[in-house]
Amino acid sequence: MVNRRKFAKDVTGYLPVCATVASMVTASSAQQAAQPGAAPAAGRAGRGGSGRGPQGPPDPFAGSPVGDMLPGQKWRVHDHDRPQPRKVTPGHPVPVPSAPSDAIVLFDGKDLSKWTAGGGRAGAAVTEPQWKIVDGHAEMRGGISTKESFGDIQLHVEWTTPPVDDPNRVGQQRGNSGIVFMGRYEVQVLSGYTNLTYPDGGAGGIYGVYPPMVNPCLPEGQWNTYDFVFEAPKFDADKLVKPAFITLFFNGVMVHNRAELLGTTSHEPIAVYTPHAPELPLQLQGHVGPAWYRNIWVRRLLGYDA
Repeated sequence: MVNRRKFAKDVTGYLPVCATVASMVTASSAQQAAQPGAAPAAGRAGRGGSGRGPQGPPDPFAGSPVGDMLPGQKWRVHDHDRPQPRKVTPGHPVPVPSAPSDAIVLFDGKDLSKWTAGGGRAGAAVTEPQWKIVDGHAEMRGGISTKESFGDIQLHVEWTTPPVDDPNRVGQQRGNSGIVFMGRYEVQVLSGYTNLTYPDGGAGGIYGVYPPMVNPCLPEGQWNTYDFVFEAPKFDADKLVKPAFITLFFNGVMVHNRAELLGTTSHEPIAVYTPHAPELPLQLQGHVGPAWYRNIWVRRLLGYDA
């Protein structure tokens, strides 16, 4: 598997970004010219994302290279010319439900005993999470994974990206985390109120596949809610029998309606499926913070008559 988000390591979720966006991703003009489609809009660094525009400011579209055409769509993976999701104001108050009686509470504001660090990467040692718990929320310090594995689930997560006083922290460099189902299928967490990026990498996006239908993200420092229904893929030996699907209500607004996944969202240049176990851990990605989480719970979907 090739990780197309390799421009920043997990540990940068809590360290200051020491280099500008320009040092993260480069692409030659020849590679950009080889990709069909409209020319990049004025002021952008091109389809590959060199990190800075012609006048020197940080490029909010830098981060990951533009990939293949998306099946059934007229856009490429991370297409810079794809329209930005229409902004909407969610209804207030934003729903913040407590856990139902049959839910597994993964984080209640007190401890991270249901989580481990390091176990989401092949060969990595499993350790205790280093996230800092402050006033009932957990502050991102690298990636963490649940000790328990899951398949089909309902998942509730609350998150925020606090303000960052650094003009170079734009696009994928601002509050970048993610909810990763089964360690493979990511929905993006990112500062998304006024922070532009490629649409399928914005807050609420199924990474590299679909932007959210609309953008109901709240300003930095305000708490957002994600309420998911995730249907795990099914395999018969090496054959995909049923793809994965995601439904997402973002601050009470539906932004994905049983969207079909193409496969592992970190695979370059486009998602593909690889067979895996029917249940695997959830992950909270540690990328380029800051990002904070609270009130996380999950329900197994056992079907009728269970």
